[in-house]
Amino acid sequence: MHTRPADDRLPYHEDPTPGSGTLPPRAWYAASDAARLSLDGTWAFRLTASADSTGTAFTGDDPDGTATAGWDAITVPGHWVLQGHGAPAYTNVNYPFPVDPPRVPSENPTGDHRRVFDLPGDWPDGGDSVLRFDGVESCARVWLNGEELGTFQGSRLPHEFAVGRLLRPRGNVLAVRVHQWSAGSYLEDQDMWWLPGIFRDVTLLHRPAGSPADFFVHAGYDHTTGEGTLRVDCEPAGRVTVPELGLDLATGEEITVPAEPWTAETPRLYDAVLATGGERVPLRVGFRTVRVEDGVFKANGRRLLFRGVNRHEFHPERGRALDMETMRQDILLMKRHNINAVRTSHYPPHPAFLDLCDELGLWVVDECDLETHGFTSFEGWRGNPVADPRFTPALLDRARRMVERDKNHPSVVVWSLGNECGAGTGLSAMAAWIRERDPSRPLHYENDPSCPDSDFYSRMYASHEEVELIGRRAEEPLGDPLADARRRSLPFILCEYAHAMGNGPGGLAEYQRLFETYERLQGGFVWEWIDHGLPRVTPEGRPYYAYGGDFGEELHDGNFVCDGLLFPDRTPSPGLVEYKKVVEPVRIAVDAAAGTVRVTNGHDFRDLGHLAFGWRHEVEGVAVASGTLDVPALAPGDSADVPLPPAPATQLAGEPVWTVTAVLADDTSWAPAGHTVAWAQATTPAAPRPAATGTAHAPSRDADGIRLGAARFDPRTGALLALGDLALRQAPRLDLWRAPTDNDLGADWQDDIRYAPLWRQVGLHRLQHRVEAVDAAGDALLVRARVAPAASDLGLFAEYRWTAVGDELLLAVTVTPDGGAWPCTLPRVGLRLGLPGAYGDATWFGGGPGEAYPDSRAASVTGRYAMPVDALQTPYVRPQENGARADVRWAELRAADGSGLRIAAGDDPFWFTARRWTSEQLDAARHTTDLVPGDTVWVNLDHAQHGLGSQSCGPGPLPRHRLEVAPAAFSFRFSALGGPAA
Repeated sequence: MHTRPADDRLPYHEDPTPGSGTLPPRAWYAASDAARLSLDGTWAFRLTASADSTGTAFTGDDPDGTATAGWDAITVPGHWVLQGHGAPAYTNVNYPFPVDPPRVPSENPTGDHRRVFDLPGDWPDGGDSVLRFDGVESCARVWLNGEELGTFQGSRLPHEFAVGRLLRPRGNVLAVRVHQWSAGSYLEDQDMWWLPGIFRDVTLLHRPAGSPADFFVHAGYDHTTGEGTLRVDCEPAGRVTVPELGLDLATGEEITVPAEPWTAETPRLYDAVLATGGERVPLRVGFRTVRVEDGVFKANGRRLLFRGVNRHEFHPERGRALDMETMRQDILLMKRHNINAVRTSHYPPHPAFLDLCDELGLWVVDECDLETHGFTSFEGWRGNPVADPRFTPALLDRARRMVERDKNHPSVVVWSLGNECGAGTGLSAMAAWIRERDPSRPLHYENDPSCPDSDFYSRMYASHEEVELIGRRAEEPLGDPLADARRRSLPFILCEYAHAMGNGPGGLAEYQRLFETYERLQGGFVWEWIDHGLPRVTPEGRPYYAYGGDFGEELHDGNFVCDGLLFPDRTPSPGLVEYKKVVEPVRIAVDAAAGTVRVTNGHDFRDLGHLAFGWRHEVEGVAVASGTLDVPALAPGDSADVPLPPAPATQLAGEPVWTVTAVLADDTSWAPAGHTVAWAQATTPAAPRPAATGTAHAPSRDADGIRLGAARFDPRTGALLALGDLALRQAPRLDLWRAPTDNDLGADWQDDIRYAPLWRQVGLHRLQHRVEAVDAAGDALLVRARVAPAASDLGLFAEYRWTAVGDELLLAVTVTPDGGAWPCTLPRVGLRLGLPGAYGDATWFGGGPGEAYPDSRAASVTGRYAMPVDALQTPYVRPQENGARADVRWAELRAADGSGLRIAAGDDPFWFTARRWTSEQLDAARHTTDLVPGDTVWVNLDHAQHGLGSQSCGPGPLPRHRLEVAPAAFSFRFSALGGPAA
């Protein structure tokens, strides 16, 4: 059945055409009354170094296994490099082999797989049977019972072979040869681990006589009449029944009936059955219509706002071999974090994932298995396959296999041609075919700025400023007036933005405000869903997650593969918590002074009847009272002002805080009743902070140094040595450095300022402190110092003014820049001090429970929190600055016996960070296992922090979030907490 390649000199795996012997693509469905047999499980496996280093004896009709004696066992679905055979490799853009399409290296890891299976005793006679592969990377050649069935490429797409005539009741021998590299690899350069293998299901499907060859469910919705129109095209003909709607109609017949629409907010599905002479196929019908109208993308007549993510398929142990539980977990996490859309970057997902999107409710941009990003390295994308006619049949094949497989999913609302392929006639051929086959959905493609094949103007990582111009349809014009006019008429999406690599992204709230302001801006998709860290263990047995370069790759892109909103184990990162808050579909504004709450429904389709609203009142983080709010079931876009109750009476002293929440009133398919959807807070003016009481102390000297109240200082340096019985490991002193985040480091291809390289160039990571004066002046101890890096005339003067009243030690700090013009911002401005390691329990009143930074603080909830210092750390796969808590009014660090240190804000709240290693040690670490806790708790009390941005691939922090070099003044109040000596 194998046909000759287009070029007689090329072996099949280097043939740019799709392959041979496969059946036409068709719709996927999870089950029917036709028999099916899963061939997943344990297979015999052999890995060889090249595509032609072994013969094909293993493919013979040899059910007793003689041909595979001595082979290893491997799990299918799976990747051989994750099961002890070879190693994974990560590249973002560059191909890990010489670029000479369609040729690939002779050193081409090849996995031979073999499975012997019996048919079930009740396997039907008659009809035919189909062998289905849902995903094989990157090229497969298949034999059954000694006969070759054919070959295929297109790793993340289904391929089927007719095999009925070859089957026997027992001892069927299925043999599959898989090559890591093929001509298809040039179309699959998709910023992820290269993971060869049979990684999706292998299934034998019985096809009874008269069963559907294919079918297409058309289910539109007319929002003006409230009616749905259903037609199911099928070959051969049959009947469709929808019991809930009382429908029984012939295939090909169209009927219009009153129906509830499907949306991601209200994923209404009607159970139906397609019955032909040979098979009954359960259907789930969702009525909805999507179109671009008047420059706006609409569903069921209403504008959509994508609150989306890009989702690669990934599991830390199984790679892209996902099970249903993991797929469902992903969608539940998305729904619980207010995400309403997913772009299937950069290939169609496992088809069962789309079933779950139908059921639970997500808008899906379904993307073709196509990316040729590596050709951007060559002038004019020289050699790009999408502009090479030899590859056009393969491009069309990939488009067909995606559309035909996924066409019956109401969740799929946009087809995407692929990602980062430049421009070429192959893309236009794909677009033309899709438009003819399925005119009911618009098309997306980002990488051609004139948008000839796209119904959207789509960009990646555009700055806030540029996005606002686009929202006003005032972007920089194209050179061609006609192309410019067409693009200016299109709706806009950021198909990738807010690069979630390491600590970040910052600037989400500002993007969302733009999306909600300008009708043309229809949201975007954060890059990306999950960190692709692979678990490893150090020789000492300490686990960590590996990234590019950790497997000895000659060419790799480091931890750029760890850029997700989830950590590899699917724990939400602070970035995901922030995103949930920023995109929440209900806006709540609490005006404590006026005693009102303004509630706005930001849903696209749903009223607020499914939510319950409540309030709570706290003083200094201590609960005082709570209750419910009567909020009407506002329609989408509507607002209402609701009164707050009077502030409850209390004897508690401190800062009062109102919190208003919107939670699910009842259990849903994706979260239980009580799940928080949205919230807001407001403070009411507190009584003025009481001044320190007691006797004001003056500095004095004795044999142990300078005394000031309960504090003792070094007479030479002015360093605080002890406060009462608490001996410090390091005195508080000015600190400017932080371990650069991935976003601080930036991407080397960007023209914008990259902050961390400048910080290092200036020397902020190696500051030296020179004490210039230690003076007792009246009731104060004044310490003057200059802080500066070696080899530079830049520096900062710091004046520390210590006073003591009663049991409190007060510190006022002023900072003044010195030297010439600074070429950079500062990472932080504040104090660092060291406490004995026993002081490992933190309590604070301020923002929490998780970390926050200037442009990523929307999710910070004002309250009282307590946790061990070790729990304050965020375990980014590549260690970096983390763990700051925002707007802290006071913090305490205690030992087990209750002794400790209390730090209260002077004039303004501060940023609080505590960890068992220094910023320099954090900076030097490549993996979490490099961080070894020391005997000191290092505490940062920051007046200001530099923002995060998303410059690991996107823009840096907005100007208002940059920490410019400027004079600063801030203050703290310290007191020792009772207990035995440390």
